[in-house]
Amino acid sequence: MTALPARIRPRESECPSVSLPTSPTGTGRAQRSVVGTSGHRPEIDGLRAVAVLLVAAYHVWLGRVSGGVDVFLMLTGFLITASLVRAATGGTIRYGAFLARLAARLVPTAAVVVLVTLAATWLLLPETRWHDAPGDAVAAMLYHTNWHLALGSVDYLAREGDLNPFQHFWSLSVQGQFYLVWPVLIAVAVWAARRGGRDPRAHLLVVLSAVFALSLAYSVLMTRADQPWAYFDTGTRLWEFALGGLLALLLPRMELPRAPRMALGWTGLASLVLCGALLQVSSVFPGYAALWPTLAAAAVVVAGTSGSALGADRVLTLRPLRYLGSISYALYLWHWPLLVFYLSVTGRGLATPLGGAAVLAVSVLLAAVTTPVADRLAVLGRGTGRRAVLRGTAAALACLLPVLLTAGTWAGHQSAERARWEELLADGRSYPGAAVADSAGTPDLPVYPPLAWAAEEAPVTYADGCNQTTADAEVITCVYGSDDPVRTVALVGGSHAAHWFPALEGIALARGWRLVNIVKGACLFTGAPQTYKGEPYTSCAEWNRGVMAELERLRPDTVFTTGTTTSLDTSAGYGEEQVVDGYVERWRELEDMGIDVVAVRDTPRFRFDVPDCLAEAGPDECVSAPEESMAPVSPLEGLDLPANVTVLDLTDRFCGSGVCRPVIGNVLVYWDSGHIGATFMRTLAPELERRWARAEGW
Repeated sequence: MTALPARIRPRESECPSVSLPTSPTGTGRAQRSVVGTSGHRPEIDGLRAVAVLLVAAYHVWLGRVSGGVDVFLMLTGFLITASLVRAATGGTIRYGAFLARLAARLVPTAAVVVLVTLAATWLLLPETRWHDAPGDAVAAMLYHTNWHLALGSVDYLAREGDLNPFQHFWSLSVQGQFYLVWPVLIAVAVWAARRGGRDPRAHLLVVLSAVFALSLAYSVLMTRADQPWAYFDTGTRLWEFALGGLLALLLPRMELPRAPRMALGWTGLASLVLCGALLQVSSVFPGYAALWPTLAAAAVVVAGTSGSALGADRVLTLRPLRYLGSISYALYLWHWPLLVFYLSVTGRGLATPLGGAAVLAVSVLLAAVTTPVADRLAVLGRGTGRRAVLRGTAAALACLLPVLLTAGTWAGHQSAERARWEELLADGRSYPGAAVADSAGTPDLPVYPPLAWAAEEAPVTYADGCNQTTADAEVITCVYGSDDPVRTVALVGGSHAAHWFPALEGIALARGWRLVNIVKGACLFTGAPQTYKGEPYTSCAEWNRGVMAELERLRPDTVFTTGTTTSLDTSAGYGEEQVVDGYVERWRELEDMGIDVVAVRDTPRFRFDVPDCLAEAGPDECVSAPEESMAPVSPLEGLDLPANVTVLDLTDRFCGSGVCRPVIGNVLVYWDSGHIGATFMRTLAPELERRWARAEGW
């Protein structure tokens, strides 16, 4: 399964919508009414089944997404709007009863899945995956997983390749937020229509059309500007709910003969099935491309039941499909974590045909077991009286609290572990890190940081919001160190410049310097054109121009940056380390400004995620040779460099005796496959300072 480089690749993780009563099914003509009557439409159960099967099949065997999330969101808008409009036009919407009924129906199954997923994470996933599990579980149960993931999706340093077993809860979160807002929107619109003497349904058409247009426009713009963020943003998805709502309002006015409805049904069903095959959904949705699956599903709904043996509804109303539709919510919840655990245990990127079939079979079995239990609890929330609200709320809380307690206990254990490690670290001799050339004579102690905390080893500047993302071009400048400095150093470049920050900060604090952080993900400090994910990296070019203007304004004494870049392309027999086009020219520009440059040789890279390897094997098994990513001799040697440039090479502190080690001096060196951890960098500060001072003659 592929992932966006160092960003969270949006995966589909769709959520089937809640079943609510809708209109009766027509036979010879289109449905006469949706809003205003109640009844069951069996073809919608079949449509849900098709959508969830597409979701699961694409996840399991193709490693991509199908567009089913949009079908479920549209159907949710259709069903919920129909239910709310009936309530609003017939009297009032009882907000508390509405939410209690939904909570009693949705929370029990979700709670069981989350508890099982927490247990399986601890038992089956490597230690590097434990740290985020409690927070992910809480986000899932409190319906904000989408924002949890959106914030991660903008981080260039987000760990690659890790499938989050809770990730599929993002669409549940979007729906949960929709459930909070939609009743208020419908109630206010109906109230305003009555107050103005207008027809509530006509007024609702205007309101929902406005929501549809505004949200779709926002979705298109955000998808172009920052697609990973847009994928999880509730605002970019509201138009899909609104489309379903408009369909619920307009459907009673649609009277189509049998033949056109048969054509609509088959066209919609075929388009839905083909969507994921013809579109790379995860990289182009949810902008205008998401109209494909939503309109396809809408066509199936408009078609209804044709009364013909040749209609698509005859397939959708088959008993097996209707049954799968009735358990689609639980099936959706179970299939994703089961797939994640299967792939982790087998070490595969995609399931085998037999393995994938087993994942789906177990998912169906678990869904078949959990759905009836959840349905019995859902009965407690039925009704509109106070007792029904209390019963529904109590049922949801009874299922929610064990999850929160379990996640809280796990998080508390992690906090206790931190306190224990602080005591161990008080003795500097036990964890010297880069202060030793090798680990000979170092006490045999557990590695620090624990592998479960490896993802926290990025420089503190990322948590401070001081490093620019790949999407934006604004120059973010953050200042650390002395307010009255004897020297000002600007750290400039991409993430391989940024990981030197902890060492530089230590030197700055010791010497009374000011340290200015100016860093952008995947963006090298050069005027030459760059690419990102195969496309021109225009925001990087704009950022570079802004950085030069900022440096001219700041006039730091020194710019600290990378002098080479390493890569794992060993077609020449060794790593393709190079001095990037434009580096030297940029350094000459700084010379003209009177600014010195420290060009540090890039650090070696590994072919695998170092913490994950350590979680499965010992340090001696997780080593690399320098030549896998580096040239035999630094490309900076022999170059005609400007007089303002000082070259530093600390490769020997990462690779001794021809071997690059993942742990040195009991300290974890890498927190992924190529970025140095903050703890190790802090232990490297004294050696960096000594070599810098020797090179410049302090």
